[in-house]
Amino acid sequence: MTECNIEVQPGVCKLRTKIKAVTNDEWKVVFEVESDCPSVRKMASSLGPIDPMQNVGVKLSESDIYRKADESIAHTACPVPCAFLKAIEVASDMGLKRDVTIEIK
Repeated sequence: MTECNIEVQPGVCKLRTKIKAVTNDEWKVVFEVESDCPSVRKMASSLGPIDPMQNVGVKLSESDIYRKADESIAHTACPVPCAFLKAIEVASDMGLKRDVTIEIK
């Protein structure tokens, strides 16, 4: 089992999110989430174990993460849903542990 820990500093809202993702014995990814954002907390509480094969490499509209984000997060540019998907990739060994950066200049 691979563990992935991500911290998101989303920008102007300053509502930090920490995501811990681990693959369980059934090869599903489970999350522990701490967030200052009530919308992200709502989304996270609605997530059960996630099947990586049904979320990595699919259209955004077919991802469980983006569907749940659509129900909970009003800010379209929020980077947190992407962070959840990156955590799924790493925790399921379907992606490498590499930082992602968005720089606004």
